[in-house]
Amino acid sequence: MGRGKIVIRRIDNCTSRQVTFSKRRKGLIKKAKELAILCDAEVGLLIFSSTGKLYECASNSMKLVIERYNKTKEENHLLNPASEMKFWQGEVTILREQLQNLRENHRQFMGEQLGGLTIKELKGLENQLEISLQGIRLKKEKILTDEIEDLNKKGNFIHQQNMELYKKVFGTSALNLESGSGCIPFGMSTSEESHLPIHLQLSRADQQT
Repeated sequence: MGRGKIVIRRIDNCTSRQVTFSKRRKGLIKKAKELAILCDAEVGLLIFSSTGKLYECASNSMKLVIERYNKTKEENHLLNPASEMKFWQGEVTILREQLQNLRENHRQFMGEQLGGLTIKELKGLENQLEISLQGIRLKKEKILTDEIEDLNKKGNFIHQQNMELYKKVFGTSALNLESGSGCIPFGMSTSEESHLPIHLQLSRADQQT
């Protein structure tokens, strides 16, 4: 004679409920392990007792199982046409707001639509413009300085070539004689520092100017 069918409902007796929980928990964990081994499945089982105690069983790692679950759930959520449309509509709204803010900032930087700004906002806008202008000036000064340095290098190279060429053609004695008589080659000077090329330098204007 077989057992009678058990009615599935909460067991009122505390002791019986605890015994049943212990037996069925062990059986459930055993079945989960068998399923993972027999079917090569990735299984994760979490059980919380009525007292809040945690029991878990995982074929590999519970952390990896949960991460895979979250990833799969997110992918399935995006594959849903209605959810995907709602997602992209939200993205479009955000991009439109960002574009509108950029346009307003551009107009304000150009000195337009300033009527609704407070003194504090105008001061902040002025500070941003000053910082931008300072960066532009520094960049401009660096470019000019680099160009002058390049010109000085080219001048030194040409001056050196001119000296060597004149020495090869006329000789060192002719160079001294020509310098003493006032006839000097192009790019040379009769001063005591005739062997030094002229250096260009970027002059900075006065702060008040």
